[in-house]
Amino acid sequence: MVAQAAIDRAEMQARAWEAAAAVPDPEVPCVTVADLGILRSVDIDEAGMAVAKVTPTYSGCPATLAIELSVETALREAGFDARVERVMSPAWTTDWIGEDAREKLREYGIAPPVEASGSIRSLFGETQVACPRCGSTDTSRISEFGSTPCKAHYRCEACLEPFDYFKCI
Repeated sequence: MVAQAAIDRAEMQARAWEAAAAVPDPEVPCVTVADLGILRSVDIDEAGMAVAKVTPTYSGCPATLAIELSVETALREAGFDARVERVMSPAWTTDWIGEDAREKLREYGIAPPVEASGSIRSLFGETQVACPRCGSTDTSRISEFGSTPCKAHYRCEACLEPFDYFKCI
């Protein structure tokens, strides 16, 4: 009986993770909250409630509440009683963005972060950013802020296309 309960709980947890992990980021819909690494975990508590832990990309991110509500809604639509907990520590970093997500960003026209978040040069925008369209590194920053505060606006000098760069955090 105990072994079956553990299997049922593991299956529930896997189903809950799948539902929450499929939630797209509201600002960058080509990636999910799991792709970005902001969905930290989804557990099933003793009462059978799905508890998702989410870390915002930064403390002032305007999409945080929308993400939390979307994750909770996805869990409820999957048949779970649910709650979302905001986890602030450790702080999210662009290092948590997986390789598949980086490629999705590139295909969407956003240059993914190119250096580890611990790099002082990347924190001050002194990194070489490749154009997501043509791959050229002959690019220039137009503005420290792009379509959202976590992105900077760049222009490719080779193909002359503007694009956003997902800043290292």
